[in-house]
Amino acid sequence: MISAQTQRLKYVAGDFLSSNIALFLYNCARYYFGSNRTVFHPFANLEQFLTSHNVILGQLLFPISMMIVYYLSGYYTEVFRKSRLQELVTTLASAFISALIVFFIAIINDLVSERSYSYELIILFMVISFLSVYSIRCIITNKAASNIRKGNWRFNTLVIGAGSKAVEFIERQPDKNRNIGYNIIGVIAIPGEQISASIRKPVFEMADIKQVCSEKNIKELIIIPSKHNTKVLLNTVNTLFPLNLPIKIKPDIYNILVSRVRLSDFHGEPLVDISGSNMGYSAKNIKRVSDCILSLLALVGLLPLFAFIAIRIKMESKGGIIYSQERIGLRNKPFCIYKFRTMYSNAEADGVPQLSSGDSDNRITPFGKFMRKYRIDELPQFWNVLKGDMSIVGPRPERQYYVDLIIKQAPSYALLHQVRPGITSMGMVKFGYAKNVDEMIERMKYDLIYLENMSLLNDIKIMVYTIETVFTGRGI
Repeated sequence: MISAQTQRLKYVAGDFLSSNIALFLYNCARYYFGSNRTVFHPFANLEQFLTSHNVILGQLLFPISMMIVYYLSGYYTEVFRKSRLQELVTTLASAFISALIVFFIAIINDLVSERSYSYELIILFMVISFLSVYSIRCIITNKAASNIRKGNWRFNTLVIGAGSKAVEFIERQPDKNRNIGYNIIGVIAIPGEQISASIRKPVFEMADIKQVCSEKNIKELIIIPSKHNTKVLLNTVNTLFPLNLPIKIKPDIYNILVSRVRLSDFHGEPLVDISGSNMGYSAKNIKRVSDCILSLLALVGLLPLFAFIAIRIKMESKGGIIYSQERIGLRNKPFCIYKFRTMYSNAEADGVPQLSSGDSDNRITPFGKFMRKYRIDELPQFWNVLKGDMSIVGPRPERQYYVDLIIKQAPSYALLHQVRPGITSMGMVKFGYAKNVDEMIERMKYDLIYLENMSLLNDIKIMVYTIETVFTGRGI
């Protein structure tokens, strides 16, 4: 069985090769059409044009820019079970964007009085690029689909559930999901569920799932419970998140958890992938790249402000400038969040986690109250964003102590671990800081709404509201 990384490298290499071929063919065609309109009269022949400085530079740089477009399109995220229609649409859109890039950097410099000439060149490059890239992609995709269909490539899978429904699902696989390639290694018994006597696969305990996934090289997890107990299902999902594997569930079961249905498999049994948000691959990549660029700009541009804050903190009270604390992030994994210290040292000397009670909290320093009011204390978290722990927009992360308390009362909180936590969130702009667990649960409702409606446009709206909150001093 080939690895996902090797298959991804095939697509990357194929795209890079086809992009170079497409650009070379386009330059040949561009010279031919330009010669007919006396655009390239300084060049005696095609060879002189192709070996000119600008063309050689373009041949080196444009394929790289095209590869960036392909990455941002999300094409390299899923490498085995590609939708043929989605592949066609994605390649066509990438070719169009690449054509615009080539036009505004190269073609626009061609001196020609006919506007139609520019349009012809854009269409010409788009057609050449699409046919070249799509041809190689189809070859690789068809080969992968053939290997899966013939059983040469199979994906080791665990079924979470050991009841009668799980038995029915397993028995249907050879006939229904030949194009999907599930290789069901065994089942994991859900706590409290009665194990069916008809199970013909090895049965493992939930406590051993991490070891089983490692030893059996598990690639996917499919939840098939016999009873639709929302609390048990959500606790199970929260337990599976740290494994960093695709988690799938039947749509009728997922409807019990949330009102959204997002199908991932159309070839066989329809399943919902709940291991990530409902944003498309392209939007996720753009969001991540934008996060990194904005965070880097913020960290560099705000250095003078950081220096001033550091001096004020040291002048006002003893202790460090930066305060770090363990929080729970993407896929239920812990990480250290960074803030400017707003409290006196040893604010939790008794070891029991405590939430701030706002302006009346005597643990907060005078300058700390100012920073919290304008959310200045959160600025070091741009470093968390660069590291990949957080996003600029996403549900606010909590400590494990409070996560456990929240999940006991509101198990749906576990769904927030599908995405990276954020510096700001819909919950923060609509609700603000939470002073107790009940308020955390109220704020969580806004974050669940965000999760159901994640988009780049909504992220921009939340950032605008956050800026408004900062400048109006409504942080506390």
